[in-house]
Amino acid sequence: MEPEQAAEPARANERRPGTLSALDPVAAYERRTTRIREEIARNRRGDYKVPTWVLALALAGVIGLWIVVLFVL
Repeated sequence: MEPEQAAEPARANERRPGTLSALDPVAAYERRTTRIREEIARNRRGDYKVPTWVLALALAGVIGLWIVVLFVL
């Protein structure tokens, strides 16, 4: 891949954080969608923090604990 393609294009309409942009719902929406897109890109590269199998194991443990609490105790 060429360096021009690897770098993200500069956004001309990118807003700088300021005192009024914290109250601007459009800016908040843009920040949120940017964070979500960056997180998806990190996950696709394999830069996630917790492996999926650990999350699945934790979920199974929580569900198992609830079953024990509801039906055994």
